[in-house]
Amino acid sequence: MITVEHLTHLSPNSQNALTKLLGRCIDSGASLGFYKAAESNMLTKYWQSINRELENKLRLLYILYDNNEVQATVQLALCHKQNGRHRAEVEKLLVQPSAHRKGYATKLMAYVESHALKQGIQLLVLDTQSGDKAELFYQASGYTKVGQIPNYVSDQEGRFHSTSYYYKHLKL
Repeated sequence: MITVEHLTHLSPNSQNALTKLLGRCIDSGASLGFYKAAESNMLTKYWQSINRELENKLRLLYILYDNNEVQATVQLALCHKQNGRHRAEVEKLLVQPSAHRKGYATKLMAYVESHALKQGIQLLVLDTQSGDKAELFYQASGYTKVGQIPNYVSDQEGRFHSTSYYYKHLKL
């Protein structure tokens, strides 16, 4: 059974599961701010910082479970500027590498977009490495590409890659 949960804090079990998921995604080649094979302590520190942001209501975190197993997660970084509270940034859409092409990302993003509207968020923005398969997913999900920045990120060999920017207006 597939369920989606909005978490307001990370339990040790959730943090452990998310650390493993992030590590697997990085090891499978995803560009997520860490070089392949990221050190476990770096990933743990990352989730600890996310937990602080959840507790301070700076971010929303969602997890998709299939039969009580974490299969996917995504975050919304909230804008707290007075003139920007209607928007959020989609960050770290992660799907278990062994579970790709099962529709988890689509189900999770549909839930997130619906929940975002209920929170008064009407505009989502995101970035992803140009040429990555994630671009096709976001385009198929109704996101519009507005451009790219060359040489935005580097890989562990020192090669630079462009990042593409997308947005989606959520329908009321």
